[in-house]
Amino acid sequence: PSEVSRKYSLSPSLLRRWKEKYLASGKDGLRDSYPRVDPQVRILEEENERLKRIVAKQALELEVKSELLKKTPIGPRKR
Repeated sequence: PSEVSRKYSLSPSLLRRWKEKYLASGKDGLRDSYPRVDPQVRILEEENERLKRIVAKQALELEVKSELLKKTPIGPRKR
């Protein structure tokens, strides 16, 4: 293990942990314990959130304008 750790610049304790995980669970023990998110998915999620904020802002503006129109009396225009 020390030769391998020197060759690949890894700590011996890391190699021991990997060995323990492999002996306990085989290849599955060496898999990441957290799911990786595809960078493209992350970009799309951020874009989706940005677009949702835009839609919410526009919906609020439309609601305010609609309420103002309801309160504004409609009569003959003065020239």
